[in-house]
Amino acid sequence: MFLTGLWLQNRKVCWRMEEKDSSREGEGMENKVMKFYSKAGNNIILRAIPGHFATSHSHINYYVDMTGLKTRRSEAAAVGKAFVQRLPIETVVDTIVCLDGCEVIGAYMAEELEMGNFPSMNMHNTVYVVTPEFNMNNQMIFRDNLVGEIQGKNVLLLLATTTTGMTMRRSLECIEYYGGKVQGICSVFSAVKSINGLRVEAMFDTSDIPGYQAYEVHNCPMCKAKQKLDAMVNGYGYSRL
Repeated sequence: MFLTGLWLQNRKVCWRMEEKDSSREGEGMENKVMKFYSKAGNNIILRAIPGHFATSHSHINYYVDMTGLKTRRSEAAAVGKAFVQRLPIETVVDTIVCLDGCEVIGAYMAEELEMGNFPSMNMHNTVYVVTPEFNMNNQMIFRDNLVGEIQGKNVLLLLATTTTGMTMRRSLECIEYYGGKVQGICSVFSAVKSINGLRVEAMFDTSDIPGYQAYEVHNCPMCKAKQKLDAMVNGYGYSRL
């Protein structure tokens, strides 16, 4: 069964529910994929699955799937270009710090920044694309060989999804600890509008997914209704329970 052609008034957003062949019922949640199209262009497509999901900090009623946007060349390029188009031309970017497996998008953003003649303080007039590491204590760190690409640099932070903003805050603290100067934040999907006085640029927000909700773990109505968790999720993906 396909439900198609629902267009929300004054917004270029469409969703489609896909129910696949009944012989694949074991896939469960994958049979309920919904598609949302970005206002920035029909080639930027967010896929979401309704249900009951647990992040590290909250419970949510949609899993936001970034797989295509992060791994398909054309989609990642479209997202990277759209983000750069939103930046003021005077924005100085030396380094893009990528979380949640956003390195492909980050690379296309770096290319767009260089082609758009955005200012950079780097000697070779190119933009670094780096990813932090998480140590045994789940602390975000940069190894010594990468510190030079953070310390004293103008940094753009790039994430796939932002629900509560806690990971974003940790990232900002980490970048500042290593001497970086955060010039902007981009998140493909974000339920947070701003953090620490910085606006969060997002391709999608909660208004693009009708009924999207995030709850504190101890105050989740789905848990109170004894609704089973479908999966554990984070910016990298999901693990079904």
